[in-house]
Amino acid sequence: MNEKELPENVRGDNISEETKSLISSLPWNKDCLGTLYNYQGCTTWLKALTIALFERFKNSSSSDVPHPLQSDNPHGILPFLELHLYLKSSTPDLTELSSSPRLFSTHMPFHTLRVPFKDSFPCKIVYVCRDVKDVLVSHWHFRCAYFQNGLDKSILESSFESLCMGDGSFGPFWEHVLSYWRGSLEDPEHVLFMRYEELKSEPSTQVKRLAEFLGCPFTKEEEEGGSVDKILELCSLRSLSSMEINKTGKAPNNVNYSSFFRKGEVGDSKNHLTPEMENKIDMIVEEKYKGSGLKF
Repeated sequence: MNEKELPENVRGDNISEETKSLISSLPWNKDCLGTLYNYQGCTTWLKALTIALFERFKNSSSSDVPHPLQSDNPHGILPFLELHLYLKSSTPDLTELSSSPRLFSTHMPFHTLRVPFKDSFPCKIVYVCRDVKDVLVSHWHFRCAYFQNGLDKSILESSFESLCMGDGSFGPFWEHVLSYWRGSLEDPEHVLFMRYEELKSEPSTQVKRLAEFLGCPFTKEEEEGGSVDKILELCSLRSLSSMEINKTGKAPNNVNYSSFFRKGEVGDSKNHLTPEMENKIDMIVEEKYKGSGLKF
């Protein structure tokens, strides 16, 4: 591993050569692109919806100023704390990230946020999850697009094995999901747990639920005027994927923005996973979620 392949926050003169050498000597897999739940396959949609909900107070159809989602990707507007901001600096200036209310995004498990957010009232957390089998397949397509090597079945198989073993930077997938599920049960005023499948089946209801939780509910006039439908259309897969920034732009880590947009379908995993793979995942999830009240 050369210095260019090191994380940005451990490059340069502020890190000793001895430390760089030590990091470079650690086991490293060039085929690795984060852990499975670092790519839920639905965070792009949630980010877009959240941005649109707050931006509706600033933008109008008559405004000459383009909507932020028309000039930048949702991940560019709301970068992940641990994947971008803290890789560049151990003390990033978060005040420059967005206007009030300030929006952040992270893949960190819930228990790591309890302490820093404990005294950050009225900080609120929105978590969206998806059927893990669809996440697995979506993640596979994403990685193959990133490495531009076609649909490599070996990547799907290795990701499947990692999932079943609970192998991930932040721990097992199911523990990550359960941490937010339990957090939402314990403190529903500050933690909202959403499901991708429900967003797909009842988008208007779920977007209004999200707006209510975030403290920016739709007025009767807005609903009658079609504001909910306008936001859903703006943030739709068809709309976002057709925008020039998402067709040609790249993220700071050189990932094509177009890689974040594919089908967005529920149940697509059946077209790619074997019955044995599906059954094994279902058995693990059923066992891990048992007694939690969380079901898919």
